[in-house]
Amino acid sequence: MDAAEFRQRGKEMVDYVADYLEKIEKRQVVPDVEPGYLRPLIADCAPQDAESFEDVFKDIEKIIMPGVTHWHSPYFFAYFPAASSFPALLADMLCGGIGCVGFSWAASPACTELETVMLDWLGKMVNLPEEFLAGKDGQGGGVIQGSASEATLIALLAARTKIIRQVQSEKPELTEAEIMGRLVAYASDQAHSSVERAALIGAVKIKNVPSDDTFSVCGSALKKVLDEDKAAGLIPFFFCATLGTTSCCSFDKLLELGPICNKENIWMHIDAAYAGSAFICPEFRHLLNGVEFADSFNFNPHKWLLVNFDCSAMWVKKRSDLVGAFKLEPLYLQHHHQELFFLSGLQHWQIPLGRRFRSLKLWFVLRMYGVKGLQEHIRKHIRLSHQFEHLVLQDERFEICAEVVLGLVCFRLKGSNELNEALLKSINDAKKIHLVPCHLREKFVLRFAICSRTVESTHIKFAWQHISQLATDLLKTWEQNHHQQ
Repeated sequence: MDAAEFRQRGKEMVDYVADYLEKIEKRQVVPDVEPGYLRPLIADCAPQDAESFEDVFKDIEKIIMPGVTHWHSPYFFAYFPAASSFPALLADMLCGGIGCVGFSWAASPACTELETVMLDWLGKMVNLPEEFLAGKDGQGGGVIQGSASEATLIALLAARTKIIRQVQSEKPELTEAEIMGRLVAYASDQAHSSVERAALIGAVKIKNVPSDDTFSVCGSALKKVLDEDKAAGLIPFFFCATLGTTSCCSFDKLLELGPICNKENIWMHIDAAYAGSAFICPEFRHLLNGVEFADSFNFNPHKWLLVNFDCSAMWVKKRSDLVGAFKLEPLYLQHHHQELFFLSGLQHWQIPLGRRFRSLKLWFVLRMYGVKGLQEHIRKHIRLSHQFEHLVLQDERFEICAEVVLGLVCFRLKGSNELNEALLKSINDAKKIHLVPCHLREKFVLRFAICSRTVESTHIKFAWQHISQLATDLLKTWEQNHHQQ
């Protein structure tokens, strides 16, 4: 394909993507395929001779689309949102076109510098304390990771290196292996599984701190676990606080937890993967109060801020803690500006060496929506979640299972877990809308997350009528079966 054909085909692809997104609600939200559907549809091995663009293009609808779950459908209410917008898609095209591998400042100065400035923009939008910003000569700064899971792992590894060096300087007789064997990380029993996974990769113990009746961790619960572990000779070193848990969007009590972590020399990382985007709205910023005690903070613009995947924003108070843990500089990565520019290489802030020019997406979206446009997007989703909550509360057969703060509603039929499992199965089997469940304590609960950029009040009403009708049908057959037994 030469540049002339690329111009033509590029325009065709843009039209295809625009049509796909404009007409997405006409597509069934979840595919009908069975596992292994794709292999019989394509050849056993790559073609020896080149095929035309037309051949490839016509196979998109024939082979790919039948197996796509349409995350951007206004009938998709599962997981959490996956952000997308036309400005972000255009920026991703430019990122692919430039095609740099921005591991160091010299490898692509704009790639490093724009990322640093965009993370300062974003930090200011959520009113992060000054220490987290790079500014012209700050100690902190932000970086784009691939996902919140990566950010948690990076924070844990940096905290581990920091504590090992501290303990060794105080007790030189202890080997690194002896210290490692005594390290303990902590997170809420509601925290995402990626926190446990980070501890597994970091080869340290992790303990769950029990959450209260609002599914939040409070200071007294953390203190109790810490006191027990210190008495047993263990070394607490890392706590991951969650703002907006995956199950029910609950918030750990930072103002209680932060001072304890600071006093006990424990690295506090805040995972606000979904909820963090809402903090750009002043009325939700109080949920971040206590961030001043944290060492690192992360949220995902690729969930709720119209920047498509992957774009996970992470800030640290002291970037030397990250660079100290990950810095290795062979000769071929050195350059004569590296001491002049404070972020000589964002490769020291992450696991991979290479990085894409992801900050272009942020730059396009923040400029083309503006803070006000993004605030309106967040507020609209939250209004729709309260609309759904209101519909649920009007039906005495149902109950709300956790406070609705942002764009997630946790609800269920009053009754057994089996009944609710059957309801979810009938909802997802019908394939008109898509939901996923969670467990809150012993209860099987349905999660209704406002996801699509294009979702409107009419889609919420449709979803509720659909759920309500399926519940009516289910309860009829359930009662009949019950009488027969």
